[in-house]
Amino acid sequence: MTRAGGDGVSGNVDRGVRLVDRISLGVLADVVLCDVVEDVLAEMGKREQRTRLLPAHVMVRFCQAMCLFPDDDYEKVMRKLVGSLRMMGSWRSEWRVPTTSAITQARQRLGSEPLRLLFERLAVPVAESGTRGAWLGTRRIMAVDGFTLDLPDTPDNVSEFGKSNNERKASGFPQALVVALAECGSHAIVDATPSGYRGDEKALARLVLGSVEPDMLITADRNFYSYDCGANSSTPAPTCCGGSAPKWSCRCWTGCPTAPTPRS
Repeated sequence: MTRAGGDGVSGNVDRGVRLVDRISLGVLADVVLCDVVEDVLAEMGKREQRTRLLPAHVMVRFCQAMCLFPDDDYEKVMRKLVGSLRMMGSWRSEWRVPTTSAITQARQRLGSEPLRLLFERLAVPVAESGTRGAWLGTRRIMAVDGFTLDLPDTPDNVSEFGKSNNERKASGFPQALVVALAECGSHAIVDATPSGYRGDEKALARLVLGSVEPDMLITADRNFYSYDCGANSSTPAPTCCGGSAPKWSCRCWTGCPTAPTPRS
């Protein structure tokens, strides 16, 4: 997904970096360990010489930082990232932020596949036996749901993902539709599939249900009820439950009525 760049002016990395930004980046570095990043880059053949100004491992961190700071341009994201690394003593003091053009070229060299593989390595259930709200008996409670993400308003993003619209006008930003499989107790995402704004949620759900494991109990709202989604899982019944019972017979689905909401 492309993002508009800044003014292209390189400079000091510490300008405008807040403490909360450094904490967020520190937590990210603690979860996404350097060894895992290096293993993924080696597997994808993306390792580079450390003499590059923007080696592949830095660009992996940069792409992650873009998700933490979605409203910032390239230069500002890089400034926050490197400022945090410098505070932790893991960055050269003389390093200066490259231009937006240089960062763009480095992103293109990296590509998207290393990030996809890194997600697959890290997207696992994390709840322990005592985690509140994570278990029903011996079954790990999971949820399948869809949501939309606003994207930078660039021609490429509009062409790839599209915009929502009503009778009067289109939305200000292109949007991606994402369906995810997440662990309820921890909110950890185990699998996710994106598409354009007008994508088919049920079709995307069939893809993420491929990551269901035998000990999981899947919850979903009634919009996801379909024979194909239920039959996609080969785990012991009942694998899936939701707000209303299906009108067809499938051993994987069971109804679980819930209290009405204002939107029901």
